[in-house]
Amino acid sequence: MIDQVTDRAALALPVRPALPDVEAALAARGAAVLVAPPGTGKTTLVPLALAEAVEGRVLVAEPRRVAVRAAAARMASLLEEPVGERVGYAIRGERRTGPRTRVEVVTTGLLVARLQHDPELVGVDTVVLDECHERALDTDLALAFAVDARAALRPDLRLLATSATAAADELSAALDGPVVVAPDPLHPVEVVWSPPPRPVPPPRGMRVEPELLAHVAAVVRRALAEADGDVLVFLPGRREIDDVAQRLTGLDVAVETLHGGQDAARQDAVLAPSARRRVVLATAIAETSLTVPGVRVVVDAGLSRRPWTDHARGLDALVTVLASQSSATQRAGRAGREAPGVVHRCWSEAEHTHRDRADDPEIAHADLTAFALQLARWGTPGGAGLALLDAPPTTAFEAARTVLRGLGLVGEDGAITGRGRAVAGTGVHPRLGRALLDGAAVAGSTTATEVVALLAADVRGDSDDLDERLRGARNDPRWRAEVRRLRHVNESGRQDDHIRSRARSAVVALAYPDRLARARAADSREYLTTGGTGVELAASSPLRGQPWLAVADAVRGPGDRVARVRLAAPVDEDTAREAAAGWWRDDEVVAWEDGDVVAERRERLGAIVLARRPLAHPDPAAVATAVRDGLAAEGLALLNWTDAALDLRRRLAFLHHALGDPWPAVDDASLLARADEWLDLTRVRRRADLGRVQVAATLRHLVPWSQAGRLDELAPTHVTTPDGRRVRVDYSDATAPVVALRVQQAFGWQQAPVLAGVPVVVHLLSPAGRPAAVTADLESFWENGYPQVRAELRGRYPKHAWPEDPRLP
Repeated sequence: MIDQVTDRAALALPVRPALPDVEAALAARGAAVLVAPPGTGKTTLVPLALAEAVEGRVLVAEPRRVAVRAAAARMASLLEEPVGERVGYAIRGERRTGPRTRVEVVTTGLLVARLQHDPELVGVDTVVLDECHERALDTDLALAFAVDARAALRPDLRLLATSATAAADELSAALDGPVVVAPDPLHPVEVVWSPPPRPVPPPRGMRVEPELLAHVAAVVRRALAEADGDVLVFLPGRREIDDVAQRLTGLDVAVETLHGGQDAARQDAVLAPSARRRVVLATAIAETSLTVPGVRVVVDAGLSRRPWTDHARGLDALVTVLASQSSATQRAGRAGREAPGVVHRCWSEAEHTHRDRADDPEIAHADLTAFALQLARWGTPGGAGLALLDAPPTTAFEAARTVLRGLGLVGEDGAITGRGRAVAGTGVHPRLGRALLDGAAVAGSTTATEVVALLAADVRGDSDDLDERLRGARNDPRWRAEVRRLRHVNESGRQDDHIRSRARSAVVALAYPDRLARARAADSREYLTTGGTGVELAASSPLRGQPWLAVADAVRGPGDRVARVRLAAPVDEDTAREAAAGWWRDDEVVAWEDGDVVAERRERLGAIVLARRPLAHPDPAAVATAVRDGLAAEGLALLNWTDAALDLRRRLAFLHHALGDPWPAVDDASLLARADEWLDLTRVRRRADLGRVQVAATLRHLVPWSQAGRLDELAPTHVTTPDGRRVRVDYSDATAPVVALRVQQAFGWQQAPVLAGVPVVVHLLSPAGRPAAVTADLESFWENGYPQVRAELRGRYPKHAWPEDPRLP
């Protein structure tokens, strides 16, 4: 196929010299990795060349739909024929292939679906997994499944993974194939560091500071004035694209946009040559695989937007992060695909050195529910034995499997159920697939399809009310296309009798049973979900006052106390109970809650308590555990620490410090750890019972019986002075006991008393009770300190004895 166009200038691309090595590696090993930087032609030339060596099809998998269409169109143009002849493509809901098709370009998600349906890939001789360095979840799955299918079913299937970076060792190990490296692009790209004049705060959540967007627009104007050719601007999302587009009004160039929310026709138009100079504002979809014709300049805002899942709360979000060094290199390469170019980076060179070298793989931070269902459908619920480049994080993977079990899509052992197989074949997220199929019986196929299409296509809107958002979606081409596709999936034949809000709510509830939410109080904006997450409506929301909501979308930004609801529908309790049947529980609960022991039977949907009934005879062991938890949470201050109890605790602490074992440690952590040894928790039923515990008596249980009789000997409460008085010993400092007495009361002591081998610290007071001296070495004090004290106090208190030698009795 490629031989027909060898003399075309378009084929004079850097990857061309590597083609023989790629073919030789595949012929010898059946698998290989091709490392080719952006602009080398690996996406277009390699599949055409590989098609010459096989009789069947070459299947090329791209991570994005726009890249699928662009790659197919480029290869077809090289063959001077329309798409659908020898080069075709297939994406979800659209296919353009024919009987003559030799090269078919598909999304990685569609390749995963085909492997699940036909692991042998009948009629396919070569699979090319393009842009593997992006490490999308579907790419990782497609690679693992293809390697597994080749090993078990199709040893003749040839696999080629391509990457735009040199980090190919993992790919080579997974494929068990060599690495072929193509030359770098021929055209140099000059890097211009263009940081803002003043520091701009880093992104938080989805927020990008307006000052940075204003600076990006200024750099674009500067770039237009300093260089020829079109300008490609990288921004994190549609909101930022719209903002910068507004700031570029008045330019004598065309300002165009490129992002995943556009329809196919609009995307394809941007990728076509233009006679007019352009500024193209794009998201990361233009980072790899695509060629935007005419680009000589790249302006990089230095930000990326990626999915992030709060697994503890079951919420998905997009977050804005600093683009990695690897991503910045990919973007810069867009300026050098057709001629020498320049890239303006809107950050400093010093800052660049502190950025991450590469982006984390999607598996590290994304929702793994669909990923886990695909593994279960493949017959490897935990992924064991598959060539996964990274194992799924344990917490995220278990959270995904919990959702799947709650939806009835996998069993307790993780194996897929019959319902799970049906849902996996819908081509949407498992939550939405479940709502699509089960929702038809509840709401009718039309309503189920329309609501799921709204959620799957992520139709934008200002209202958080599902009904209002759905009315606004009627004119959205992406929504209409998804509705058409899902109708084929959900051909139940049932028609709606009435399209009602309750029916739509039921569909949302089926998709997100763990996000069913009940108001915390009447007319409250705050709700608690079945998954245990607090969510809140906007103050102006038309949904305010609804007792129950089915929440389709909520996001919790940095600093937010609760998650904000972005899309929901009112739902009644009966529907909530039906949709979240897998979350229904009727449990006996004995626990420490809100400062006391709670013993009751609870009927609940997940975290939402529907009904409570007191337990007349709770298990004593469970009560003891609850009390123990209360002590751990709130501390030993729950007990009634009388003066006698405190005094005993201090004496024991002194002996433990002075003598060690067997005298017990009595700090909080030690006492809590041994609570069962000195507290009879089985007699406690509530917080008030703790206040009646005789701590001074129970604390003695920690002292071995063989030592109990020595407590008063080693750590007495009082010591006797030479004149026969009893003076209390203060053990507040466990390292040194203290006695305080008037100077005259110490006359006759040669040395300070010694307790458990530790000299007592003596606080000597004047006859008026004021401090006169402190010493633990009374013998030295009589020799050196007392003469000065005697001289100072003798005249002030002449009626008191002040002997020259106080050691005499």
